[in-house]
Amino acid sequence: MAVADWMQLDILFWLIALPLVVLLLVVLIWQQRQYRTLQADRKILDTVKHRTIEYDLVLKAMKLAVWHIDVQERTITYDSDYRDALDSPTVPPGSDVELFCNNLLLEDKKRIASRMLDLVEGRTDHVHEQYQAYSPSDGTTKWGETYAVVDKRDVNGRPLTVVGTSMRIDKQKEIEMALIKARNQAEESDRLKTAFLANISHEVRTPLNAIVGFSEVLAGDPSDGEREQLFALIRQNNDRLLRLFDDMVKMSRLEAGGESVQKTTFLIEDLLQELVEKYAPQAAEKHLTLTIDSRSEALQPFTDRDRLMQILSHYVDNALKFTTQGGVMIGCNLEVGNMRVWVRDTGKGIEPQFCGDKLFERFVKIDEFEQGTGLGLSICRSLALTLGGKVGMESAVGQGSLFWVDVPYK
Repeated sequence: MAVADWMQLDILFWLIALPLVVLLLVVLIWQQRQYRTLQADRKILDTVKHRTIEYDLVLKAMKLAVWHIDVQERTITYDSDYRDALDSPTVPPGSDVELFCNNLLLEDKKRIASRMLDLVEGRTDHVHEQYQAYSPSDGTTKWGETYAVVDKRDVNGRPLTVVGTSMRIDKQKEIEMALIKARNQAEESDRLKTAFLANISHEVRTPLNAIVGFSEVLAGDPSDGEREQLFALIRQNNDRLLRLFDDMVKMSRLEAGGESVQKTTFLIEDLLQELVEKYAPQAAEKHLTLTIDSRSEALQPFTDRDRLMQILSHYVDNALKFTTQGGVMIGCNLEVGNMRVWVRDTGKGIEPQFCGDKLFERFVKIDEFEQGTGLGLSICRSLALTLGGKVGMESAVGQGSLFWVDVPYK
């Protein structure tokens, strides 16, 4: 073959091979770029997937529900809901936005609906509210909290979508209530301490001053008649002082739980008769009658006799103190599952503002000029509670009073 023919073949080869080489290089470069793009996409997908998992974990941990509102369509859709399913109402996707407030209590429903309307109409940028909702699972009410903000706006700045979260805050509310209760108890304790000091200082100083003063008069060699009167006054103030300290000791023991309840079975008529015998001299001194109601039932309770006796003794003592004519009657009868023992007097009665549970609180005195610390009826209530019972009273001005104690009866 001639040289010219070889040169033609060589040129033809390069004319064919060169485009193929270029094409191969282009393909290799394109594949490399595609591979890099694919790797980048995978990395992005992995990052998004990782963030989505973290996002879901946060929602699960906080038991949040995430939702969005389409302002133009006025619909609400829950994107995810990790609240307790049994306690939280489910709302189908694309539901009317008013369903958000459907289960709220009436007092919260109007407020939340008004706040959400301000948000979707652009009058506010965010909403943060707490509310109570009716739980269809058990018929109780649950506490909830909602945060919501405007997500997207149109060119005029009007809201297009709103996003928000809802969560249950029952435990948080329980802690808040417990803290409020503890604070109130601390304030009440401080108030009681102040009242205690104010009352005790007065009640202790008065009989002590009398004892000291009458003792000094005795040192002046009075007549026999005056001496007897002074001795009587000293004994009277001494008894008052002893009762005061006795009441304080009783209250302290009851609060500390230092005395156990000793239940026995006994005849109630024997206890009532003992009361009559104990206070008969005091009644006779004031020309009052002290009797047992003939309609009282013959009962045999199983309870602490001494504590019941203390309650009734205080009732009778008060009745004789505040009764000037007529008398005092005691009795008992069966109520529903309880034995009620009562003391009725014909005294001046008690004004309505003091009737009820208020009279059994500490340091409550109807007449500030009467002797006593206002602890007696409070002690009666505490004693009744240790017996599993309760105390109460009824009264009308000018018609006397009725004090009673209920204890369980089998």
